[in-house]
Amino acid sequence: MKLARTSSTAAAATAVLAVLSLATACNRESTASAAAGGDKPPIGIDLPRSDSDFWNSYAQYVEKDIKSDGINALPVSNSQNDVTKLVANVQVFQNTGAKAVVMAPQDTGAIASTLDTLASKKIPVVSVDTRPDKGDVYMVVRADNRAYGTKACEFLGKQLGGKGKVAEFQGALDSINGRDRSEAFAECMKTKFPKIKVFELPTDWKGDVASAKLQSLLAQNPDLNGIYMQAGGVFLQPTLALLEQKKLLKPAGQKGHITIVSNDGIPQEFDAIRKGQIDATISQPADLYAKYALYYAQAAAEGKTFKPGKTDHDSTIIKLPNGLEDQLPAPLITKDNVDDKSLWGNDVG
Repeated sequence: MKLARTSSTAAAATAVLAVLSLATACNRESTASAAAGGDKPPIGIDLPRSDSDFWNSYAQYVEKDIKSDGINALPVSNSQNDVTKLVANVQVFQNTGAKAVVMAPQDTGAIASTLDTLASKKIPVVSVDTRPDKGDVYMVVRADNRAYGTKACEFLGKQLGGKGKVAEFQGALDSINGRDRSEAFAECMKTKFPKIKVFELPTDWKGDVASAKLQSLLAQNPDLNGIYMQAGGVFLQPTLALLEQKKLLKPAGQKGHITIVSNDGIPQEFDAIRKGQIDATISQPADLYAKYALYYAQAAAEGKTFKPGKTDHDSTIIKLPNGLEDQLPAPLITKDNVDDKSLWGNDVG
């Protein structure tokens, strides 16, 4: 890149000094990061958003594991559900010497060119929770999201006796997670519970959108008796608040109770299950997402490789067209197992 001409020799000297100072500062930063992680290769980590209790929990586990595992992490960024910011953050990682990158792209179709760039630079990528549609990935750390939709359908169908009306808060359909959960839920309902009418409500993972659409739906369908929330981290509180406002938040077992199944496994969902406000959730392992994202990023930076098959941590690695995916366990949580101490949602430490 050409520098614009300055009006004097003094101005040019000032510009050179500024560049040298910036380089010195960056070197100090790199040295400090290397000291924190010893001789380990530097890892770039981007958090996807901070408007969800689930992702905030994930961020806390990432911070904890960086320290406990001695990861040489570059300054952690947050792309705030904006693919443009994610691309810019990844560029910073690339420029500051990252040997591997951890990301959780929310728009799984728009990240392909960035993945191609990283592949050309031989910087492996670990994608958390979401599977990029195209572009090479070293490892996807994720649970089987189609199973989320199927488990939610089967639970609701049985609870409702195979008939009724269900609202489905769909996640963003430009995300593989939103598509997987929505498609599996629809297929299961059509096949196993054809007498249940499903109202599909696209939300783009936004709680206020879900609440507004639910309010409109209830005005036309006051006999709604089921809700499937694809992400409790963003949908739980606005949904409970609306139902309470309309005097529809009746505890499980009481006449008029709306059966609710969610996805995430956050502590707030567990409390709602105990209170009878919701009936079930699927525990998405925020703790294991953080642990194994960093584990695979470290392995990738050190040149290690993996093969499809069973792992030593109760999961299965599967082959993808563009890489590998470690599918971590994600159990259905109800009143019967909500107090299980092994669940991360019960981790109070």
